[in-house]
Amino acid sequence: MEKLLKRSACAVLALIFIVNGPTVSRAASPTEIQAAVSNAAAYIQKAVPSPEVGSVGGEWAVLGLARSGLAVPDSYFRSYYAAVESTVASCKGDLSDKKYTEYSRVVLALTAIGKGPSDVGGYDLLTPLGDYDKTVWQGINGPIFALIALDGGGYKIPKNSAAKTQATRGMYLDKILSSQLADGGFAMSGTSADPDTTAMALQALSKYRSRSDVSAAVDKALACLSRLQDGTGGFTVSGISYSESVSQAILALGELGVSLNESRFVKSGRSLADALLSYEVAGGGFRHLIGDSSADEMATEQALCALVSAERSGKGMKSLFDMSDAVPFSGEGSASGSGAGLSGKNADVKAQAIINSGVSFRDLPEENPHKNRAAILALASRGIIGGFGDGTFSPDSTMTRAQFSAIVVRALGLTPKAGGAFVDVAASDWYAPYVGTAGTYGIVNGKSASAFDPEGTITRQEAAVMVARAAKLCGINSAMTAAERGAMLAQFDDGTQTADWARDALAFCYAQNILDQSDAEIQPAAPITRGAVAQMLYKLLGNANLL
Repeated sequence: MEKLLKRSACAVLALIFIVNGPTVSRAASPTEIQAAVSNAAAYIQKAVPSPEVGSVGGEWAVLGLARSGLAVPDSYFRSYYAAVESTVASCKGDLSDKKYTEYSRVVLALTAIGKGPSDVGGYDLLTPLGDYDKTVWQGINGPIFALIALDGGGYKIPKNSAAKTQATRGMYLDKILSSQLADGGFAMSGTSADPDTTAMALQALSKYRSRSDVSAAVDKALACLSRLQDGTGGFTVSGISYSESVSQAILALGELGVSLNESRFVKSGRSLADALLSYEVAGGGFRHLIGDSSADEMATEQALCALVSAERSGKGMKSLFDMSDAVPFSGEGSASGSGAGLSGKNADVKAQAIINSGVSFRDLPEENPHKNRAAILALASRGIIGGFGDGTFSPDSTMTRAQFSAIVVRALGLTPKAGGAFVDVAASDWYAPYVGTAGTYGIVNGKSASAFDPEGTITRQEAAVMVARAAKLCGINSAMTAAERGAMLAQFDDGTQTADWARDALAFCYAQNILDQSDAEIQPAAPITRGAVAQMLYKLLGNANLL
């Protein structure tokens, strides 16, 4: 997150992931946090009615609102995406010659609203992050934000042919580690740690603790952050207390899975959450300084992101910067070309319009939402997927191969036509046109040369193969090198148990965040659920600009 402009600092926000830990005498309740999120979100939408590209009134407002789960109008995100396209076009893709955190910040916001950063008006906003020298030029905040942005969407570091030094994640990590101070913390300058930079460094390092040197650095930085915290539960920098320092610390603990209520971070009975809420003012905004009489826009944007991540973790949802569950906004009515598809797509593939914006299912309530609820409703509103006669969707039930064929054909907007290639698919069967069409376009194959097994339950690896084939029709390059495939599947406990014919497709789906990389196992031969199918197809359509 870009650091306070008022104090000349860096750039990014991160997350809270509250886990069990020692309790304290006074802790902000989920109800208080929820109310603060709603109030801050309302304040930001009023203060920033049309977000632009910028560290204030731009990406952080979009990120906090997009990850809040609140009913933010799609027009808000359409407006921001159009602003990004306009900005990128006007500068011909060159957001900055010096401050490469500009790219990281925009990448994070685009990821949060489900829009890929690799093709924005024909420009790839990830490619600059492949230039090591330019990314680290502005100091430690460059590699910090580059890693947070890249990891937020699970993106590969692109090859940058213009770079003097091609960047790698390892190089960015080493740069951060080499900047650690003797007191265990980090700073933009000088030899004494400051809480903001220390917290942001922790956010960037959090996903790499399997490296022993990173793990040791994280332990030292956490100890330093604890020492810097004062009796208010917050921090004092050069004799002044800032709310943004508290927000960054909250986000760092969340990235690391450290409870806000852990004894190391409770001072005089006050937690970081208590400290942050003390900066809230009537009307929903947050102060920059504790003595300020009115809310500050930057402070409020940072506070919203911190509180949102706290609320998400309390509900068992993905953390703020783990955007593998990000769902694209609908894009309906967008003047920016949303829904037009990628340039290389098959001409027969087309986006499906919303035909029932009020669709709902009895077993997908708003309270304690199912993890795939947003994706299911988005597809159902377009007629791509449906429920049962009793008003339920049954997201955790399995799906047949015939049902999957029907859904993927509808998702791509293909015209159903019977093919007659399989002896076990009669022309009178309801699914015959869908199986025939999916077969014609190469999305599905039979279980044998002549049989399709339409009533057979589809497995996770079968679904991945079919989605990867569908992706090619959408204009997405699904090819994976042997090295890429091996690296991707090696992170799963059962990666070697996948079928040879499915490995490329599985690796592709994980690389594109169509499947969730945070899962410990692939479970390749297990039946895939209806909700998981909806999530896969929704992520595919978002990546393909078909929403």
